[in-house]
Amino acid sequence: MQFGILGPLLVTTDAGEPVVVPGAKSRVLLADLLAHRGRVVSADRLIDDLWGDAAPANPLAALQVRVSQLRKALDDAEPGARDLVESRAPGYLLRAPAVDADRFAELAGAADAERLAEALALWRGDAYADMADEDFARAEATRLAEQRLAVRERLAAARLARGEQDLVAAELGELVARHPLRESLRALHLRALYAAGRPTEALDSYAELRGRLADELGLDPGPELAALHRRILEQDAALSPPPKAALIRNSLPARLDELVGRAGALAELRRLLPAQRLVTLVGPGGVGKTRLATEVAREQSYPDGAHLVELAALPAGDPGVAERVLATLGVHETAGSSAAPDDRLVAAVRERRLLLVLDNCEHVIEPAAALVARLLREAPGVTVLATSREPLGLSGELVWDVPLLAVPEDGRDLDAVRRSAAARLFTARAAAQQRGFRLDEHTAPAVARLCRRLDGLPLALELAATRVRSLGVQAVVDRLDDRFALLTTAQRDLPARQRTLGAVIGWSWDLLEAADQRALSRLAVFRDGCPPAAAEQVCGADLDTLARLVDRSLVVLDDSGAEPRYRLLESIAEFGLARLADPGPVRARHAEWYTALAERADPHLRGPGQREWLERLDAEAANLRAALEHGGGLRLAVALTWYWFLRGRFSQARRALAGPGDPAQRARAAPWLTGFALLLGAPVAPGDIRAALAGHPDARAAWFVAHAVLDRSDVTLAAQLLPDPGADRWTEAAVLSTRAKLAHARGDLAGLEQAGARSDALFAELGDRWGRSQAHDWLGGLAEMRGDHEGAARLHRRALGWAEELALWPEVGGKLSWLAWLAVQTRDWAAARELAGRAYRLAVEHDSPAAMVFAGLGLGLAARRTGELELAVSRLTALAEQGRGEAQPALYLPLVLVELGLAAEQRGDPAAALALHREAFAAATAMGSPRDAVHALEGMASAVAEPEVAARLLGAAAAARERLAAPRSPADRDETDRVTARAVAALGRDRFGELLAEGGRLGPDEARALA
Repeated sequence: MQFGILGPLLVTTDAGEPVVVPGAKSRVLLADLLAHRGRVVSADRLIDDLWGDAAPANPLAALQVRVSQLRKALDDAEPGARDLVESRAPGYLLRAPAVDADRFAELAGAADAERLAEALALWRGDAYADMADEDFARAEATRLAEQRLAVRERLAAARLARGEQDLVAAELGELVARHPLRESLRALHLRALYAAGRPTEALDSYAELRGRLADELGLDPGPELAALHRRILEQDAALSPPPKAALIRNSLPARLDELVGRAGALAELRRLLPAQRLVTLVGPGGVGKTRLATEVAREQSYPDGAHLVELAALPAGDPGVAERVLATLGVHETAGSSAAPDDRLVAAVRERRLLLVLDNCEHVIEPAAALVARLLREAPGVTVLATSREPLGLSGELVWDVPLLAVPEDGRDLDAVRRSAAARLFTARAAAQQRGFRLDEHTAPAVARLCRRLDGLPLALELAATRVRSLGVQAVVDRLDDRFALLTTAQRDLPARQRTLGAVIGWSWDLLEAADQRALSRLAVFRDGCPPAAAEQVCGADLDTLARLVDRSLVVLDDSGAEPRYRLLESIAEFGLARLADPGPVRARHAEWYTALAERADPHLRGPGQREWLERLDAEAANLRAALEHGGGLRLAVALTWYWFLRGRFSQARRALAGPGDPAQRARAAPWLTGFALLLGAPVAPGDIRAALAGHPDARAAWFVAHAVLDRSDVTLAAQLLPDPGADRWTEAAVLSTRAKLAHARGDLAGLEQAGARSDALFAELGDRWGRSQAHDWLGGLAEMRGDHEGAARLHRRALGWAEELALWPEVGGKLSWLAWLAVQTRDWAAARELAGRAYRLAVEHDSPAAMVFAGLGLGLAARRTGELELAVSRLTALAEQGRGEAQPALYLPLVLVELGLAAEQRGDPAAALALHREAFAAATAMGSPRDAVHALEGMASAVAEPEVAARLLGAAAAARERLAAPRSPADRDETDRVTARAVAALGRDRFGELLAEGGRLGPDEARALA
């Protein structure tokens, strides 16, 4: 992850892709941590920097929300980057390995003009430009500005020494105007003016400074500047410019169009090349090695030039590499000479300083490597930049993999597509073919899909762009399944090997031995890569074979994860698959490997290895789908049920479990199929549910079905279906967690505490963080019901941390919704809206209906409490209609109806309000939820016309709360205090007290009869 403070705050991935940090406060938090990078910043300091005197009601919780937002933004852009923001007492610390200011400081110590210029090129404006008013940034911004000016002075001095006085004089004129009293800068300007043949202006500039110093400070110019003034008057010859350097001859092709998406690569190679004598750019055909190499070479300054030597025309294995270099350099053989070509080449360049770009070495790798080795030994002034599909294999060689262009992940995000290097290249080339082509909201989805399908391979994108004029971009995408017929060009200035995608890949295929061709075609059955063990078992490819294919840039080694993976570009995979004579046996071995992997993973998903195995199965998601299509069947589907559940892939699970199989397999799959159908909202009759469980008695499957039934709010059936918890410890913990949820719904605090605590303890023993997060939901609910809102928030924040750690994003949404609910109860409306909004976005993104309900509830509650009644009623009405439409009234329905009733009363419609509260009371009573019934009684008190009835209802509600040990939250007290004040004003305090006591002697049903 790269951070930029030399200008407006900037974050990019290591690949150069911009990272969006949403929210002004989150950006200020990041800037604050960057200003103190590597040091702990206390929470109190951060709160003061973010909010000053306008801190929210719960500043620590609000800060934690911003930290969580920042971590998520970093992690979404680059997995694992959330760990850069560390929680360390008494606050937070940012580990920022790559900050442009640190790179600037490193380069600023250099003596050469190139590195000084590179240092200044890092600046994009004033340091912390968008944080200029923040106290924490001011000191560092001032320090950096001074360093920048000092580097500009040193660069000017270096350029003067090289004879660039005209340019330096012009550039320093502007700086002197901005810093008129800075004597070191003025001295450089005087020297540049004099060397440029403008002595009068130099003397006028000195006079102007002398006058300013006298008028403003009462000082004279310093002795060094005064001495320079005398030397100018004396026309000192040492101040004259050095002679101009001789012109350098290069043999590089002229630039025909813009190089798109390679700014990061160019910057890195610029830094490497002067210090590294042999750099080899490797990568698959069409990745743009030649173009990148020539662009890098064009920017180098060698006394004897930079020269492109094209080797593609040589036949495979041809020893004539030295002759090609000699011809490029214009070194001709003299009559009577019997020296070998490589001897003549060494003799010609031994005393020269030049850059050789050897292009397309892969088919003449042996003679090319031999020649380069000799040049490096015997011609110390020669630097070689080679391009090849495999390394030269020499000592001192720096192998630089040319990356594919970054592709856009989401075609619906127009800004993200426009930032993608692959999309920018395609758009530029398509617009060159069809003048009216634009990247906009209509074309972006198709362009994004095309870039992904073509893996960001530049040549493939350029070939596809040539088809836009005749087909349109969507038609090009639709035809990519036949890409080798589609991706061709009639451009006459391209070599034949680059006029079709098939020819590009075929060039590399033809250089392979038969055994390597066989291994490559078998590897094509994998989707999104495979680990070495899978390649060996499925393809019979040993590590030496894989290494050769990696060296030839046909297979990509990805070692960014827990274990290395071998990947094929989609185009190479299709090319190889077309050459696989009998795919059946290979696909069968593939399905068997992944079925065994899923069965091995399943128990680990319920223990301490949960995160590791979730990530492992995530990496194999595409292969698991392929295995299901080609022989995995119900055995594999059942093995994946818990993984699918944790990842929220309910539809995929339901489809796979409904597949064909023998009777025993179908019976084993039936309970899981039923559970996923229920979670997706499908109507399943109780008789069918029981029949599915009877066909294959399994305690875990029975719990899963009961869990899904409870998700549909059928409290009675769920309780009946729960299995005996003694089957095994994990099932016992899961059953107890569900019992805790049932107790929460009934308001049974003792039962909730017993079941929730025991469930949490068992899951802790097992090391199951998902399970602990479930138990914490209900333990947090218990704390909230008892009025311990801070304790509840601690439990939910801990559960949120586990869910984020496991990347269980629907669960993350649920935890955020719990925290939003608590924020509502404690009157922190801003935090409630922010937390519920994040939860809702996650729920929509992951298509989680239950999570959408909980998050939507938080948004509706916050909107009503802040007076946005139209928005609140709109959200809550949609939830009420959904809850009424369930086969069993939804558990959330009474609360939603009470909130709608309060909104109706606030809008001046007490009759509608009373009807809603009555409906809420009936629903709460039917589902056995006394706490919701109390809420409904308090709501009725706000809606009835008679203050006497209102007082009795409040008394009955207060007595019921005392019996339930469920005190009012601060937000609930606001409602009852409002109704109480109205009744006391109408009745007087004594009469109100009498009626309140009367109500306290009534049961909930008796009190309901009053309204």
